Amino acid sequence: MYANNFQRSAPVKEGDELDVRIEALGEKGDGIAKKNGFVLVIPGTQVNDEVKVRVTKVLKKVGFAEVISKSAKKADSASKEEEEDLPEEEVEEVEEDSENFGEEEEQ
Repeated sequence: MYANNFQRSAPVKEGDELDVRIEALGEKGDGIAKKNGFVLVIPGTQVNDEVKVRVTKVLKKVGFAEVISKSAKKADSASKEEEEDLPEEEVEEVEEDSENFGEEEEQ
């Protein structure tokens, strides 16, 4: 039985596409996800990101992957946040402020 555990292969292979959630960050800031207990290192991600990845390299104890896409759910919330960052009222206030600024300089 010990021999079987020793020879067990990784549950992923190069080229596999997987949906994963980033559980932690590694020492160098890369995202860490697990697939059936197997650790995947995914650069350019943050904790709790839900991403689709493509496995690029598989070693005995760890694999590496690249992000193909982020979860649609996350993308929707990001676009809503961008819209909330610049409401029309604030844009109008900025224009008024710049006009007032110009008048103050003339005086």
